[in-house]
Amino acid sequence: MMLHVYNEIAASFTARVFLGLLFFFQGYDAVFRVKVKGVIEAFEYPAGLKHLGFLLVPAAYYTSYVELVGGLFLTAGLCRDYALYLLGTDILIASVAFGIVRPMWDMKYVFPRLALLLFLLVIPSEWDVISLDHYLLHIK
Repeated sequence: MMLHVYNEIAASFTARVFLGLLFFFQGYDAVFRVKVKGVIEAFEYPAGLKHLGFLLVPAAYYTSYVELVGGLFLTAGLCRDYALYLLGTDILIASVAFGIVRPMWDMKYVFPRLALLLFLLVIPSEWDVISLDHYLLHIK
């Protein structure tokens, strides 16, 4: 049997589930452990210095819940493209927030997420067959 014919499927599944779990656990931490209030407090002073405090509360709620729900959906392969779009905006918002706090911030946590997200956006959707989207859309 030639297993290499399944490499695209394995790559898509592994990248999607890995990225989904990264976002899910980050969102879980923000929503249930640190709480959104803690996220807001962490960025309150730097955002105020840049006169962007009015964006802080909606951004904190958006990023926290999109990471939690989007990560869960991505892990399951449910509404994959929508989850990727929302998580892409999440990465952009988080990058702006970290840039405000520290202009020369360490991208070691963000860049792998961005690379996986871009990979998942550009690969053919036909590769992503181990997902709820594929199962639900191909029921006969």
